[in-house]
Amino acid sequence: MDKSTILVVDDTAQNIDVLSGILKKKYKVKAALSGEKALKIAQTSPPDMILLDIMMPNMDGYEVCRKLKQDPLTASIPVIFVTAKNETDDESKGLALGAVDFMSKPVRPAIVEARVATHLALYDQNKHLENTVKRRTEELEQTQFEIIKRLGRAAEYKDNETGLHVIRMSHYAKLIAEQLALDPTWVDLVFKASPMHDIGKIGIPDSILQKPGKLTEEEWHTMRKHTHFGATILGEHSSALMRLASEIALSHHEKWDGSGYPYGLAGTDIPLSGRVVAVADVFDALTSVRPYKEAWPMERAIAFINENSGSHFDPEIVTAFIAVLPQVEVIKQQYADEIVPPLN
Repeated sequence: MDKSTILVVDDTAQNIDVLSGILKKKYKVKAALSGEKALKIAQTSPPDMILLDIMMPNMDGYEVCRKLKQDPLTASIPVIFVTAKNETDDESKGLALGAVDFMSKPVRPAIVEARVATHLALYDQNKHLENTVKRRTEELEQTQFEIIKRLGRAAEYKDNETGLHVIRMSHYAKLIAEQLALDPTWVDLVFKASPMHDIGKIGIPDSILQKPGKLTEEEWHTMRKHTHFGATILGEHSSALMRLASEIALSHHEKWDGSGYPYGLAGTDIPLSGRVVAVADVFDALTSVRPYKEAWPMERAIAFINENSGSHFDPEIVTAFIAVLPQVEVIKQQYADEIVPPLN
């Protein structure tokens, strides 16, 4: 088992030698004679613990600790102040900055060994707990994603022979969101939530969904209800993924000029997720076979998207879509309708 690494920070070499002599049998010991050097070491090769002097020139221990706790890379490293300053106010200030303990100079070997061992054990326990929570959270999120994909595919099978539409358009939506340089977490949520955009079609009769000809006005009225059906099916949920899926289901048929449904929203009143998915959804619908139409060539579909920029579609979204067309073509070929991939 690898030894834990302790970084000892003190502007006096003799003090470093004392602590190093106590610790070197059980731990790897690194040393820094200044706060600046300590920060550089901690950022490039984070230790498992830092023993930190307070009274140092240029940058004192308090400032070093403050900077360590502000940096996500070093924030969790336990810091123990080792100092001649042992007033209650000094300890309170250090603990408020995030230190886990104080040791007074001159140090006693038994105290140093015991405190270091205790806080390393706590640090290891916390890391294990954090990793466990992270793993469980990832498992839960993956389960949610799998449910969403499968429900999306189930809905799409009602009017698409292979259900690959939801796979392609979710990849298109991700490409668009990435091109817009949006927050990576949000991009991932859009990718995972967009397969549910038409889940409300479960509530639409097959006679309408699979009708080979033009829908009557009454049939269109029924068809438009799938947005509300979808939002109702997904409901209100604390999960960010489920909330976004519901938002997309409700808003992806709104149009930039306000002529869409169900609410006739216009411009940026339409949720960004709905604007992104609108382009991805329509493009894939145009380039896919439907009961009422043949698949359009890509060039014709792209021309349609461009022609409807500013009316049906958000112009910024269209620009982003055009920029990622090479990747879109790869996805289109990878998930062509004649290929039936596994659900992963």
